[in-house]
Amino acid sequence: MAEVRLQEGEPLENALRRFKRKVQQEDIIKEVKRHSFYLKPGEKRRTKEALARKRNRKKARKEQD
Repeated sequence: MAEVRLQEGEPLENALRRFKRKVQQEDIIKEVKRHSFYLKPGEKRRTKEALARKRNRKKARKEQD
């Protein structure tokens, strides 16, 4: 759980910026989105395979250049 303590004399904008950075680093948003709905095991497997194919195509394209 991301927690940012407001330092003495620190503007709220700076603390908010630190909080946003911490949330992004800990992948909290990604985790919330992943748990927001249920995926059947087969659907989860298909999406995982599709991402793997996409990664492999991108890797092959990079190596080709």
